[in-house]
Amino acid sequence: MTLEQLLSDYGYLALVVGCFLEGETILVLAGFAAHRGYLDLRLTMLAAFAGSVLGDQLYFFLGRRYGPRLLARRPGWQRAAQAVDRRLQRHRDLFVLGFRFLYGLRTVSPFVIAIGGVSLLRFTVLNVIGAAVWAVAFAGAGYLFGESVRLLLGRVERYELVLFLGLAGAGLAVFVWRTWRARRPRPPAPN
Repeated sequence: MTLEQLLSDYGYLALVVGCFLEGETILVLAGFAAHRGYLDLRLTMLAAFAGSVLGDQLYFFLGRRYGPRLLARRPGWQRAAQAVDRRLQRHRDLFVLGFRFLYGLRTVSPFVIAIGGVSLLRFTVLNVIGAAVWAVAFAGAGYLFGESVRLLLGRVERYELVLFLGLAGAGLAVFVWRTWRARRPRPPAPN
């Protein structure tokens, strides 16, 4: 099975699932695939938007129902939850619009936003707007990356598998690093 066939058969589904869970790396890869003609850029943005909105809405509902218990079970989220709460108190609407752009806060943010008393309607409206901007920005970045590579290297066909694997490897490395960082013991906060 070729890369083109894999992307054609499973690309949009993988994108929805990846963006449901987190998604920046997979969305940049999809933007690059759209540049190469394997995916449609508009459908890529739409799939990313759908996965992002659905994931964050689910996390919001889980936060509303089980938030404090879930946060208590995830000690690695405590520092991030405190950072989210501080930002939420200062800039509520701006934070809800842009939390998905803040590295290390995306997953925990909808839980804390729900605990923080933001209404479902307000969260949903701001989440939809933020997800649309995010999907366009990251898919566009991947597309522009593809164009930059084409301008630098000429015939990208010779390098596309290496580029896809490199981007995927970089995304995996960031995921492993973040997982390791979240699980390591933290020094106590200064008084």
